[in-house]
Amino acid sequence: MHKLQCSGLPAAVSKEEIAKLVQGFEKQDILTSSGVTLAGNRYIYLSGTDRVIRAKLGKVGVHCMKTQQAVVVSLYEDPIQPQQAASVVEKLGDYLVSCGY
Repeated sequence: MHKLQCSGLPAAVSKEEIAKLVQGFEKQDILTSSGVTLAGNRYIYLSGTDRVIRAKLGKVGVHCMKTQQAVVVSLYEDPIQPQQAASVVEKLGDYLVSCGY
């Protein structure tokens, strides 16, 4: 099981949740119908591309970016704005890609 710990995400993210998220980059209709689930919390899928997924649940937003070998997952809430989270996540993702990850 992959574990992801941070404030606002008290439980571990399951292997199945990560697998579905990764699959969602290729087949976004999976996320459109059932949302993005992380640590048992189901977020409403907002939009995505083959590299980025955006979702939200109440005041908490999710911004994910796929690199060659990793998926960067970010949770944010007020006062952080979606554009701020996107900028940080995508810069980190681009850096990882430039390093071969």
